[in-house]
Amino acid sequence: MPAEASTSRPASPPLTERQEARRRRILRASAHLASRGGFDAVQMREVAESSQVALGTLYRYFPSKVHLLVATMQDQLEHMHGTLRKKPPAGDTAAERVAETLMRAFRALQREPHLADAMVRALTFADRSVSPEVDQVSRQTTAIILDAMGLADPTPQQLSAVRVIEHTWHSALTTWLSGRASIAQVKIDIETVCRLIDLTEPGASR
Repeated sequence: MPAEASTSRPASPPLTERQEARRRRILRASAHLASRGGFDAVQMREVAESSQVALGTLYRYFPSKVHLLVATMQDQLEHMHGTLRKKPPAGDTAAERVAETLMRAFRALQREPHLADAMVRALTFADRSVSPEVDQVSRQTTAIILDAMGLADPTPQQLSAVRVIEHTWHSALTTWLSGRASIAQVKIDIETVCRLIDLTEPGASR
């Protein structure tokens, strides 16, 4: 997902425990509705009813359906990250580990194609007002990749490679969802782009 500099809203104060619980209910309702019927099935009034919050309250948390679904993607990626940490990839090289990690994330989304399509469509529709939520998705994806690489302090060259890998993963997911790429092709593309990591290793020939 793109990690572009963006116009952001003023920083919000941290949520209270009750507010965080309410936010989690909203995100669960969004994911549930999207998994049943995709982007069009996520209607703000239904989300409010399912999560037992007032419609006005829902709009204070998420100004639009696009904001909500992009935040839902960040939440889904956060859950995936937790699962991946419990069972880290087993590849011998950083490139192999990142490729395995991204394919595991891809297969998790593949199991919920309506939800995946809704979240990717929301990212596609996102304008500048959704930049903070899009940035969260990008940061979460970057964290997943860096964990697989085993890096806590990446170099600028390594971060550049991570951005290209993110773009490719997002593009592969989009082309698969639209029926323009097979899972086998996605795997080849992911494995190919992950070889960029080898070029950023200290001492790698340029």
